[in-house]
Amino acid sequence: MTGSRDGITEVAEGVTMITRAVTNCYLVDSDDGTILIDAGLPRSWSLVREALRRRRLAPEDLTAVYLTHGHFDHVGLAERLQREHLVPIRVHAADVPLARHPYRYDREAPRSLYPLAHPRGLPSLARMTAAGALRVHGVDAHGDIVPGQRLRGGLIPVATPGHTYGHVAFHLPDRRIVFSGDALVTFDPYTGRTGPQIVARAATADSSEALAALPALAATDADLVLPGHGAAWSRGIHLAVAQALATGAH
Repeated sequence: MTGSRDGITEVAEGVTMITRAVTNCYLVDSDDGTILIDAGLPRSWSLVREALRRRRLAPEDLTAVYLTHGHFDHVGLAERLQREHLVPIRVHAADVPLARHPYRYDREAPRSLYPLAHPRGLPSLARMTAAGALRVHGVDAHGDIVPGQRLRGGLIPVATPGHTYGHVAFHLPDRRIVFSGDALVTFDPYTGRTGPQIVARAATADSSEALAALPALAATDADLVLPGHGAAWSRGIHLAVAQALATGAH
């Protein structure tokens, strides 16, 4: 397992993973239209447009963008989609300020020191920078995502705070899929480590809370885990959570 290559991958029926610079976002087809989960980095634009084109859609045809959280690498296209294509952007209320200012986030450890301790993360961080990670515009998102309250497309938000205060995952129960965002990833860009885990303390507000949120993901009983960073995990959420708990904070 790696950080996953750039490209467009059909990971389930009606679900497309779009990867740029070890950062994923997802198109989800439903009876309510096509939804984008997370908005990647600025240079994800061409891949998102191509994935939509394959559906004979344009950006303005998106029903909504649902953000797992407001970090810069998950809102990269949000302001453009909202301003140029009038796509509504939605997030948990606690992450509205972060989506507006996506670099103003709490973290447990200095970000600048991580490359010294974890040089394997340098290539990923360089790729993210080249994909526009330092040039993300904030967005005024609707703070109306409520855990447990079903959204369009049949998605159910799952409260998974810790990485950010308003982080949510999205459960698609009829397809046994959970979009875990950065509550559980299979590749950590900050350390270069692979396998199910929470994100490094350099980008996590409260690692203890992030670990405590993992049982909520396990309760979805999903077969397929689609993370914010890293490859899709098809061995079930229970094993993924067990491995993440065993790895712990880092």
